[in-house]
Amino acid sequence: MIKLLKRMDKLSYLLIIVVIGLVILQVYSDLELPTRLTNILTNASLAEAAKAQGFLTDELKTTYQNAILRNGLEMFGFAGISLVSSIVVCFLAARIAAKFSYNLREEVYTHIQKFSISEIDKFSTASLITRTTNDITQVQMVVIMTLRMAIAAPTMAILGIIKAGRIESTANLSLIVVIAVIALVTLVISIFLIVLPKFKKIQELTDRLNLVTRENLTGIRVVRANCAQEYQEKKFDEVNRTVSKTHIFVNRMLNLMNPGMMLIMNGTSLAILWVGAYIINEKPEFLGSVFGFQQITMMIVIAFMQLIMIFIMVPRGLVSARRVREVLDVKPSLSNPANPVSPTEEIKGTVEYEDVSFSYPNSNENVLDHISFKVKQGDTVAIIGSTGSGKTSLINLLPRFFDVTEGKVLVDGINVKDYDMAILREKIAFIAQKALLFKGTVRSNLAYGKENATEAEMKEALKLSMAEDFILNHPDGLDQGVAQGGSNFSGGQKQRLSIARALIKKPEIIVFDDSFSALDFKTDKILRDNLKKLEYNPTKIIVAQRIGTIMDADLILVLEKGKIVGAGTHKELIHNCEVYQEIAYSQLSKEEIDNA
Repeated sequence: MIKLLKRMDKLSYLLIIVVIGLVILQVYSDLELPTRLTNILTNASLAEAAKAQGFLTDELKTTYQNAILRNGLEMFGFAGISLVSSIVVCFLAARIAAKFSYNLREEVYTHIQKFSISEIDKFSTASLITRTTNDITQVQMVVIMTLRMAIAAPTMAILGIIKAGRIESTANLSLIVVIAVIALVTLVISIFLIVLPKFKKIQELTDRLNLVTRENLTGIRVVRANCAQEYQEKKFDEVNRTVSKTHIFVNRMLNLMNPGMMLIMNGTSLAILWVGAYIINEKPEFLGSVFGFQQITMMIVIAFMQLIMIFIMVPRGLVSARRVREVLDVKPSLSNPANPVSPTEEIKGTVEYEDVSFSYPNSNENVLDHISFKVKQGDTVAIIGSTGSGKTSLINLLPRFFDVTEGKVLVDGINVKDYDMAILREKIAFIAQKALLFKGTVRSNLAYGKENATEAEMKEALKLSMAEDFILNHPDGLDQGVAQGGSNFSGGQKQRLSIARALIKKPEIIVFDDSFSALDFKTDKILRDNLKKLEYNPTKIIVAQRIGTIMDADLILVLEKGKIVGAGTHKELIHNCEVYQEIAYSQLSKEEIDNA
């Protein structure tokens, strides 16, 4: 928590000092009220005693009345100061906590953006969402409680004990306060030891609940298609029931504190009045002292109750702070070099893999083994192979989604590790295997490729990607709405929009990760022809499963178990690569291949 709090801005630190000063002023004002009440009751008792004994002169009566009036006005003054201080403290505490959580949430989100895929998988998407939202909210609550109660409560307890000790004839009453405090501490420690382990479990269960919910909503079509609603409901109910049981247990234990504390507080008040009655019976002039002590004692007991509540609630916040800190402590495995190399304008669009091997984190088995090939500017390179042969892993190394285990990946003659990642990825347009659109409009989605793209550029990109018919012919055109994930478009439409988003960027290198799989053969053929007509002549790397998509590539790489088992043109591979032959003949007849 302390490490997280160091992230506060300077203004917040200044406001904390102001809050501490106001809290001390508020506590002092609150404690002055019983003192003034003691003076009022003492003067009233003395006046009554003087009257009973016949010693109450007009001058003495005026003195007592003036003293009572003065103390009454002072009570109003201190009550006003306490009220204003309390309001300002609440306002500033809310501002400090909200600003702190805003900054922390932004820092966590920005930090996560630097994670590699393996680091995101380490926490899971659901857990990262929980840590960015729920956990930071818990930390925010701790900050508010600390500013409003953690400063006031100990200050009230210490100053209250000092004040109570100065009140005359309260030696017998002090023992009651000691017993009350011991009883409170015993009650809280007992409940605290039972509840603390559950707080961490609650946050872990929240992760699990988010995971199940997100998984179900993301795959709702698959669930319905397989009539698996009942299975998913049972799965959700199991997690939900566990979360509910844990919350119920924690809340029941915490709710035991309220009647216990009230019993101790009211018992303490009753005991003070009971013992105080004997004192007043013997010495009526101590009426004010007894009632003043009783008021201060209640403040002390309430202060300890607040401290106890803090000790109960803060551990949950500390668990959340630890979870947030775990995210911030992860050093991204992918980072910019200390002195990035600037690419030259002379070489553009060249790609070279030099003896590249790659294995995923926490795995001893290579996914790619000693891969080497070179691509010239404007060439079209296709990568084909069976499922799990390493095709996607191979192209993920190009924009540095992962780093190679051995060897080098060069873009324009420079190792990708020596690039500033923003500059590297500006050179490359990457169209992922799963076409993803963001909630908004077609215009806002195309702007991901080029933020300041003109309408003419967007229309040109849509035309090239064969998305013109269902976008520009729509009444809303570029302002047509896009649902989350692009669920209001078909698979082929999403792929074409993803390709348009890449083309609008006009990159040096375009990577297609099986991005034609949902297209019909006619659209596939026309779109590839359009790519050949691009004026800026980008290098194209195509991962595909269909032979028809890659037959006219300048170079085809055949992968099998992470190794290149064939490299050449379609005509060369169909005669000298057994793996390529198997793939080709499984999709096309001999006549189709010969005609091609």
